[in-house]
Amino acid sequence: MAANTFGFIGLGNMGAPMCANLVAAGLSMRVFDAAGTAERAPEGAVAADSIADLAATTDTVFLSLPDGKISGLVCDAVLATADRRVSRVVDFSTTGPEAAGAMGAKLNAAGITFVDAPVSGGRAGAIAGSLTVIASGPESDMNDLATAFDAVGGNIFHVGEAPGQAQAVKLLNNFLSATAMAATSEAVLFGQKYGVDISTILDCVNVSSGRNTASADKFPNRVVTGTYDAGFATALMTKDVALYLEQVRVAGTPDEIGSVVSGRWNAVLEDMPESDFTEIYRHIAGETQTGE
Repeated sequence: MAANTFGFIGLGNMGAPMCANLVAAGLSMRVFDAAGTAERAPEGAVAADSIADLAATTDTVFLSLPDGKISGLVCDAVLATADRRVSRVVDFSTTGPEAAGAMGAKLNAAGITFVDAPVSGGRAGAIAGSLTVIASGPESDMNDLATAFDAVGGNIFHVGEAPGQAQAVKLLNNFLSATAMAATSEAVLFGQKYGVDISTILDCVNVSSGRNTASADKFPNRVVTGTYDAGFATALMTKDVALYLEQVRVAGTPDEIGSVVSGRWNAVLEDMPESDFTEIYRHIAGETQTGE
C-alpha cells in the first residue's frame, strides 16, 4: 500500500474487531475512541491521545462510527488539525448518501481523498474478517486499499466513484435484512399457531423458496437458541431503515413497503430500546421486556 501509516477511529462492537484484523494483517495502526482508547485498543495498536494526534501522525484514517452526524464531526476535527498528515479518510460507517457526499466534498476541498466504504456482516463478520465491504471512491484508492479491505472483508465491491453510492447500496441491503427479519417473525408465528415446531418450519423454509437471511441465519442461531446476540442493536437497525426511507423519498422511488417496515421497527425500538435487532421476534410475539 502506498500509504504506510494508518489510523482507526471508533473501537466499538464493529470497529474493535475490524481494527484487530488490520493489525493482524501487518498494518501499523494508531487508534482513538472517545469512549476510552486504552481499554479498547487491540493488541499491537498504538493509542492516540486525540483525533488531532491521530490526524497528525497517520496517512490513512479509517472510521467506524454510529451515524453520519458523528462521522461528520470527526471529519471536521480532522480538518481542524493544523499539522495534519492524513491524506485519505475511509469511512466504514453507515451514514447515508447525503452525509457521505457532504463529508467527501469537505475533505476533497482540503486535499483529502474520501472513500465511502460501509460494511455488512455484523459483529460475527467483523471478528471473522468476512465482512462485505461496499466501497465508492477513486479506482486508484481501491487498488491501494486492497490489503486493508481484504483484512476486514471476504467480499469487496467497488460500486462507483462518488461518495454516497456505497451508502445507497448499504441502506438498501439493511432494508432488505430488516424486512426479512420482520416478515420471518410474522411467518414463523403463523406456523407455530398451527402447532408446527419452529425448527421444522425453518428446516422446510430453508430448502424452499422462502429462504432468506433471517430464516437461514438469525433464527437458527439467535432466536431458536434464545441468545438474541447478533451484535447489532435494534436502535441501529431502526436508524438505518429510517435513513433508507428518507433517501427513497428524496430519490422519488416507491416507498410503500419501506413505510410499513420502518413503522414496525420504530415500534420495536419504542418497546425494547436496548434490544438486539433479532429480538423483533419477541416483540411481534408479545414477549417483550416490559411484558415479562
